[in-house]
Amino acid sequence: MLLTITPMLDLEPSFTELHQRHGHLPPADREAESPRFLFALELEFTRAYQRHQHLPVALREAECLKTILPSMMQPWQKGDLLVGRTRYPLVGFSPEPGGFGFYCLEENITRQLEEQPVSPQISSEVLGMLDFWRGETTHAKTRQAYPETVRQVLPSDEWINSSGIALPVYRLAGLTLDYEKLLKLGIPGLVRQARRLSQTPGDEEAASFGQAALKVLEIVANSCRSYAGEIRAKLAAGQAVDRDLEALADALEVLPQRVPQTFLEALQLFWLYAVHSGTWNYGRLDDFLGPFLADDLETGRITEAHALRLLQSLWRLITACDCQYNNRVFIGGRGRKNETVADRVALLAIEATRTVQTNQPQLSLRFYTGQNPLLMKKALTCLGEGRTFPILYNDDVNIPAYARALGVSEKRATDYMPYGCGEYTLYHSSVATPSGVINLLKCLEVTLHNGVDPMSGRPCGLVTGDPSRFHTFDDLWKAYARQLSHHVAALAHQEKIEYDIAGREAAFLLPSLLFDDCLGRGRPLLRGGACHVGGTLESYGNINTSDSLAAVRKLVFKDRTCTLMELVAACDANFVGHEPLRQKMITAPKFGNDDDEADAMARRVHDHVCATATAQAKIVGLDSYLIVVINNSANVAFGHTTSASPDGRTSGDALANAINPSPGQDRNGVTAFLNSLVKLDPSIHAGAVQNMKFSRSLFNGERPKLEALLEGYFSQGGSQAMINVLDRRDLESAMKEPEKWGHLMVRVGGFSARFIDLPRDVQLEILKRTLHE
Repeated sequence: MLLTITPMLDLEPSFTELHQRHGHLPPADREAESPRFLFALELEFTRAYQRHQHLPVALREAECLKTILPSMMQPWQKGDLLVGRTRYPLVGFSPEPGGFGFYCLEENITRQLEEQPVSPQISSEVLGMLDFWRGETTHAKTRQAYPETVRQVLPSDEWINSSGIALPVYRLAGLTLDYEKLLKLGIPGLVRQARRLSQTPGDEEAASFGQAALKVLEIVANSCRSYAGEIRAKLAAGQAVDRDLEALADALEVLPQRVPQTFLEALQLFWLYAVHSGTWNYGRLDDFLGPFLADDLETGRITEAHALRLLQSLWRLITACDCQYNNRVFIGGRGRKNETVADRVALLAIEATRTVQTNQPQLSLRFYTGQNPLLMKKALTCLGEGRTFPILYNDDVNIPAYARALGVSEKRATDYMPYGCGEYTLYHSSVATPSGVINLLKCLEVTLHNGVDPMSGRPCGLVTGDPSRFHTFDDLWKAYARQLSHHVAALAHQEKIEYDIAGREAAFLLPSLLFDDCLGRGRPLLRGGACHVGGTLESYGNINTSDSLAAVRKLVFKDRTCTLMELVAACDANFVGHEPLRQKMITAPKFGNDDDEADAMARRVHDHVCATATAQAKIVGLDSYLIVVINNSANVAFGHTTSASPDGRTSGDALANAINPSPGQDRNGVTAFLNSLVKLDPSIHAGAVQNMKFSRSLFNGERPKLEALLEGYFSQGGSQAMINVLDRRDLESAMKEPEKWGHLMVRVGGFSARFIDLPRDVQLEILKRTLHE
């Protein structure tokens, strides 16, 4: 039934009028807005969706994007050398920002209605809109498609607020687009390709894909024109007299007409396309911008100082997107077309990160033996000054490892691209969304209680047998393995369903145009276009699980210090009255100390969960399904819903960060810590976060020693390093006087944040991590 919404004018509005109409104004102005303006775009988008429901999927999406994208683009702000600030509405369409496909953020809308009462008419319209989207979002349709077997294993949609073992996530994350293609073809070249596709004889889907592509490319072109007009108006009115703005207006005016020819034009086209596409990871920036910068420098059109200012402006625009979990920019590594020219951009990118003190973008340096050593030298200097970037990725390890994990050639794996919090995908050719999360420690906990969650007292998994009848460690392991496999299988199935529904409901037009094979096949991303559609599964609590199993094996089955049920009882009591036993658990072998017994158990847990996930790909019909051992502060959230564990961790405490040791449990120094890390096979997963916290005195005061330490780690098989350089007293001072420490950035997991912005429990978890001095 069509939702009745008060009609709006169908006249073509000006750029400024769109922002006034829909309330997309700078934050300082939003308090003065009426709720009518706050919800105007959401209501208009809903009407557009309903009006075009009968169209083919690609054309429906294009018509909806015509409603939403122009209003999402925010006006130029003073000081910006580029344009392209955005604000997502509460109802809309995107691969990931705000939702997944067609989304509706009902809780946010309901909260605004409660906080700011509106007229009965507006309230009725908004409530009707919410009622419509409850069954119409891509999320809702995915959930509706679950078979009962999956629904029983994944009963909750609340993600980390749930106490379950396994939880679904609804998103299409990690898409990295072919910006080299964009800059070679420009908007006109993509238009020519789309027009040819729109004329495909006898293939209605290909033709509608092409027709829809023409519509969305015109939206991008119109944004260039609108921004150019806005800036010209400011210049004419005397609001700004600036050569930088003149150059920006010139660039915006020519981009709809021809390929970019300068560094500024290339940078601006890349960024506008990225924000229109709804993708948050930007690929090999130095590779696709290098030729433009080199040409500008050689002809004298630009100086390195001005190029740096442009990158600094881009960094601020990326930060304004406020997606600290993504926003990846890559420099360095094997496979770049021209390393000499690419390095000029790479070095400026590091300098931009050093001088723009924000937590975004997530600048990441790929490196290999023989690469220009100046890149690593500048990267370490940047890190030593307290920045948390660049993240370091070792191509000598990662390329062959990812080739094996994905089952592709090393040549193809050269295009591996970490995204988000550390997951890997193939640059503009594979989909690898992490659409599920699993808590390995909760899996063990439930196994030790025969399928019951001890925190809630409710069933929470398979009935794997009375643990009092586990007479050997192997009995326990088999029960745990069954529990884990049961949940991993359900998550793999849900991932395939998610892709199927997303492909049925949407074309993801702008990403598809810059994704390998889509135009060649005449099919959008998830409708047969992408050449590799794989999934990933985020796992948490891996090291707590291996440390717990190592403690059980030693205390119960090897030393006979206690029975398994006595150990379980101690955990259930949160160790109250069982402190001597807890101390034995704490002193049991722990990962991170180069201890063969603990590290062997960590390998066993790691190998098993990775193999279990990998086996699901063929079963459910994905090209790959791989574990990612990342962290995005979910280790803290999952810790809240996980009871005390046999590694000595108390109930509610944070889980260990990714594959790093539990805080404070790596007692044998930094070399032992790094030796443990390299024992976990990197060729059976799609990324594993490896955080390291160094003191300033070690990192900067003993730089040769630090460089030798990292060189040894990488040469022995270290795949990556996410480095934080700070002092414990800085963290303690920031907790006491946060108003003085707004500049302090910390690595949380696969992302960074201002320390004072983090919840206190996350701050405490970071404080507890071992600081190597």
